[in-house]
Amino acid sequence: MYELFIANKNYSSWSLRPWVLLRQLGLPFQEHLHPFATGPNWAAFRAFSPTGKVPCLHDAGDVVWDSLAIAEYLAERHAGVWPERAEARAWARCAAAEMHAGFAELREVCSMNCGLRVQLHDQALTRIQPDLTRLDELWRQGLTRFGGPFLAGPAFTAVDAFYAPVAFRIQTFGLTLSPLAQAYAQRLLALPAMQQWYEAALAEPWREPGHDEASLMYGSLLDDLRVNPG
Repeated sequence: MYELFIANKNYSSWSLRPWVLLRQLGLPFQEHLHPFATGPNWAAFRAFSPTGKVPCLHDAGDVVWDSLAIAEYLAERHAGVWPERAEARAWARCAAAEMHAGFAELREVCSMNCGLRVQLHDQALTRIQPDLTRLDELWRQGLTRFGGPFLAGPAFTAVDAFYAPVAFRIQTFGLTLSPLAQAYAQRLLALPAMQQWYEAALAEPWREPGHDEASLMYGSLLDDLRVNPG
């Protein structure tokens, strides 16, 4: 059985990608959650990950780190990780790679924090607008070109998993996209696997001040929905 090493569900967007992909594909795995400590996590996470980062997948002696590498590893072993149609598969890989390497301003300003609701300052909204414009364009392109309801066609695939953390960011920071893109974000949030992740995130007892401070660096706190706000 696969073993997936992740960090806090409330904060770890990178961990969410392979986790939700495995869940949506119905692939069994054992979850190992290691909460972020205050300060460097490198030494502790090196016990299971050569980079000292999450996520990391273990499979009968094979160790696969990085969310994109994990997706490709799974794709070599299971159908459905990427779309069947060659055209859709090529587009999905491009879109996933763009998310993996891009949208730096959105990541910086809108740090993933499932349990918070934050009102961004106007200056921050201006700063992330180019990323939001590109995100909206990309989502609308996939949904219209391949017919939806997911980005590359009728089935949830790795490209949707890579944008799943963005849906939580949209919810946390009240971001507005076009109706088609906004509906897609809500569709992701409504998935059973996403609901399971979200409920677990709200119930987590751990707090990491650095992550919470990052979420409020560019906005004002409206609400904290976590069971124990701290």
